[in-house]
Amino acid sequence: MTFDFTHADSYILNCSTLLTELPVLERAQAAKDAGFSQVEFWWPFDGEPTPSRDDVDEFIASLEAAGVQLKGLNFWAGNMAGGDRGMVSIKGAEENFAANVEIVKHIGERTGCRAFNALYGLRTEGKTPQEQDEVAIANLRLAADAVAEIGGTVLVEPVSGADAYPLKKYTDAAEVVAKVRAHDVANIAVLADFFHMSVNGDDVAAVIESEAANFGHIQIADAPGRGAPGTGELPLEDWINRSYELGYTGSIALEYKQDRATAFDWLTAAVEQPA
Repeated sequence: MTFDFTHADSYILNCSTLLTELPVLERAQAAKDAGFSQVEFWWPFDGEPTPSRDDVDEFIASLEAAGVQLKGLNFWAGNMAGGDRGMVSIKGAEENFAANVEIVKHIGERTGCRAFNALYGLRTEGKTPQEQDEVAIANLRLAADAVAEIGGTVLVEPVSGADAYPLKKYTDAAEVVAKVRAHDVANIAVLADFFHMSVNGDDVAAVIESEAANFGHIQIADAPGRGAPGTGELPLEDWINRSYELGYTGSIALEYKQDRATAFDWLTAAVEQPA
């Protein structure tokens, strides 16, 4: 299979790294106006694990009004702007995380979203890695059991840019997934973010060769810079096509950062290239 690298409608647009010049509730329509019919969001409620019903309704209404499909959603990840990178492994946050899981499931029920990203969280002072990992496995089991009721899958990803984030490479995330699956949980997988993997020193091509059929989701950005495809040096088109050839069956999400004015110039350029 060869992925159609030239059409916006082939991709999922991440509305938490792109279109950020706009308020959250305006981004779905902006994505649609740019030619995208599928979107994903980080947790869109300013770090609040339990937003009000009205806030949830407004978010879902923005998707429906735009006519876009929500394909991916993060669980509450703490205060991302303040430096948090997930709450899965944070001891003391279990009650809030459990409450958030129920809201995430509710959003999935109403929108058809079935992919839910659980950022692991930073290592914290005063807690051993073992203590945090035990919390994480329990939280991931809880989340997976909840979204299984709607046919959902929990995703775990390696992340760059935060030294205290313990899942740096694909194998780190895969080990967590394996520990959860050992508890008879099937609906959990690794999110293969080619940007994070590359920046953290993974041999992305080798990971694709051995693991593509196991990827739960793929996100892309170019490196260096985390900009649009073509702004860096990564062979993203080759990696995407090889992933499909080796059994990946999911979608490709654009999780790069770039000003709205130029964010999609690369797609226009690809379409206009002579055959």
